[in-house]
Amino acid sequence: MQAFDQVSGIALPMDRENVDTDAIVPQRWLVTVERDGLGAGLFGSWRYDEQGGDKPDFVLNQPAYRGANILVAGANYGCGSSREHAVWAHLDYGIRAVIAPSYGPIFYENCLKNGLLPVVLPDSTVAAMLRQIQATPGVHCRVDLLRREVTGPDAAVHGFTMDEGRRRALLDGTDEIALTLKMEQHIAAFARHDGLERPWTL
Repeated sequence: MQAFDQVSGIALPMDRENVDTDAIVPQRWLVTVERDGLGAGLFGSWRYDEQGGDKPDFVLNQPAYRGANILVAGANYGCGSSREHAVWAHLDYGIRAVIAPSYGPIFYENCLKNGLLPVVLPDSTVAAMLRQIQATPGVHCRVDLLRREVTGPDAAVHGFTMDEGRRRALLDGTDEIALTLKMEQHIAAFARHDGLERPWTL
């Protein structure tokens, strides 16, 4: 998992509530377990017409937002089915952080396990940021996990909270498997001791 400390760049507005994972990465993109290339499918049904061409009015196809690495969205972002591809599509596109008032719980967990930072801010704060981003397409935001701060397009700074263990894992770029491997010697020592005490477990 790629470590995360801070990201600055163009903010992409997704001014909709209840954006589900089927909209984030449509079914037809779920034919692979590879992560590379899924960025092309991000919001595929909204982004492309029936012939596969870009829909010019969709936000990802507007030149001012190209290269965006922060996404700002409405409440309950990432709801619906538990497809990890939805997180992979963000990362492959270049999105490193999402800012929203709330998330689908499975999507939120998948973000944390894959190095995509899901920031929770109040509805009113997110609504104000969306208005600013849409008023001046291409404006920049900053998300700083070290300081637990978001700097909006108007330079206002908004603090956020998250579980400290999850925060540290993102900062270190470690998932559950990596954390377990760090304890490999202790696990092996326990297994040896347990084998002496309870040989039937070996």
